[in-house]
Amino acid sequence: MDWKKRFVQTNRGVFEVFEKGEGTPLVVTHLYSEFNETGDYFANSMVGHYKVILLNLRQCGESERVQEPYQLSLLETTFDVEAVREGLGYKRWGFAGHSTGAMLGVIYGIHFSDNIRELILVSGAAREYMSDTDACIYHLNHPSFHTMQDYFEALKRKDLTQEERISIKQARTKLSLHRPERYDEYFDQKIEKQVSAGRLSYFSRELHIFDVTRKLEQVACRTLVMAGMTCSALHFFQ
Repeated sequence: MDWKKRFVQTNRGVFEVFEKGEGTPLVVTHLYSEFNETGDYFANSMVGHYKVILLNLRQCGESERVQEPYQLSLLETTFDVEAVREGLGYKRWGFAGHSTGAMLGVIYGIHFSDNIRELILVSGAAREYMSDTDACIYHLNHPSFHTMQDYFEALKRKDLTQEERISIKQARTKLSLHRPERYDEYFDQKIEKQVSAGRLSYFSRELHIFDVTRKLEQVACRTLVMAGMTCSALHFFQ
């Protein structure tokens, strides 16, 4: 069953969300992914435990457009997330994110812990980490660095055919897999996410000054930090 689409009117504009599951509310988002009714692998892992609200951030999908560049920043984005919570009428909810979604979750937890039931952060960070070691694929000296960057730039193009876009996304993902030959086994659902070029470009610049490690003690809600993902781990909060 596809995710149910709806629009949320907030004091910061209208935002597109997709809902699925039952139980306590949990918002899931990613800093530069554009979601649709086909859902998201990470969000799907939460559906058996929560009512999941998959959120298209500003400039993604049919959500509110950007008026000023700063509206794409991590901090400003947490204000949008809060506005959606208020627009849906939830006093508190959970937040879950992986990768840049987890980085956003750290900022959200620092500033809005009182409104968060729990944080689920997977494979994220509280500071810029790519310059520390060339074992990171985003380090300039990593052997696959330029290939990964080429894939990101290619996905920003508007003239790609659907087949070309799918092929590039698969190749990009395989670069991060320990067993790339098992790609078809890992990703066997018909999920069709897109990349917001504007959000990705802004994040690529903001990342170089990103460091909130000294503020982590301000996260006062229950928090689960993971690398990798198993559904059984979610029983931590049940």
